[in-house]
Amino acid sequence: MSNLKLAHSPDSDDAFMFYALATKKIRTGDLKFTHILEDIESLNQKALEGTYDITAISFHAYAYVADRYFLLPCGASFGDRYGPIVVGRNALEPKDLTGKRVAVPGKLTTATLALRLYAPETETVIVPFDQILDQVLRAEVDAGVVIHEGQLTYANVGLSKILDLGEWWHQQTGLPLPLGGNAILRSLDPAILKQAASALRRSIRYGLEHREHALAYASQFAPTLDSASLDRFVSMYVNEWTLDYGKVGRQAVATLLSRAHEKGLLATSVNPEFVG
Repeated sequence: MSNLKLAHSPDSDDAFMFYALATKKIRTGDLKFTHILEDIESLNQKALEGTYDITAISFHAYAYVADRYFLLPCGASFGDRYGPIVVGRNALEPKDLTGKRVAVPGKLTTATLALRLYAPETETVIVPFDQILDQVLRAEVDAGVVIHEGQLTYANVGLSKILDLGEWWHQQTGLPLPLGGNAILRSLDPAILKQAASALRRSIRYGLEHREHALAYASQFAPTLDSASLDRFVSMYVNEWTLDYGKVGRQAVATLLSRAHEKGLLATSVNPEFVG
C-alpha cells in the first residue's frame, strides 16, 4: 500500500474534482490518498520544497518546480475566454492600470503572471485572495485581481470590472488561459505515477457523471454561493479541459510559459512535461 499526500485548495472546483477520491466512491487499488487542504499560494510555496507527493499548483509556480514535478495529464483549470478579473471601485480603462497599485492573490499565482504580462508596470501588492475585494473597497489599493468565487461576486459589493485577463489572453493567442493543474513528484515509482493519474481522472469523471452529488459536496466549500452560482462556477473550471488537456491545452501551457520567459518574467525557458 502506497500512501500519497494529495494537497489541493479548499475551493469548490477542487472539491468537486476530488469528491470521488475524498468520499471513496472509486477504487484506487493499492494507493491510499491523504487529503491536505491549503490555499493555492501556500501550495505553490510548498511545491518549491517538494512537500507533497501530489499538489495543486499554479502554472506560474510550475515553472519553478518543473525539475521536481511532472504535470498530471488531467485535473487542470483553464479559462476559455474568461479568467481572473481585475476589478476596481470605478470603471477604469484597462490602459489606466499602468503605475497603479493592484492587489494580487500570491506571488506565484497565474493570475499575477497574467497581470504582469498585460501591464508589467503595475505595482503589485500580495494580498490573501479572500481579502482582495475588501482592500479594493477600502481604497488600500487601486484595483485587485480576483480569482475563485470572487469572479462571480465582485459586482455584488459594488465593484466594477476593469479587465478579464482570460478574455485578453484569448485575444492575444487564440488559446484558453491555463490557470492551475496538478503536479506529482518525479521521484515516485513509474507505476505509481500511472496509477495516480488514472485515479484522478476517474475521480473527475465520476464527479461529472454524478454532478448533483458532487455539487452538494462542493457546496460546503463555497457557503457564499447559491446553487445556481456554484453550478456555474464549477462548470467554468471543471469540464472537458479538466479530464484531458488535449493538444490545445498543452499548447496553451507551453505558450504561457514561453511568453513569460520572452517578457523576462521567468528566468529560464520551461518545457512542460506530463506523466505518460
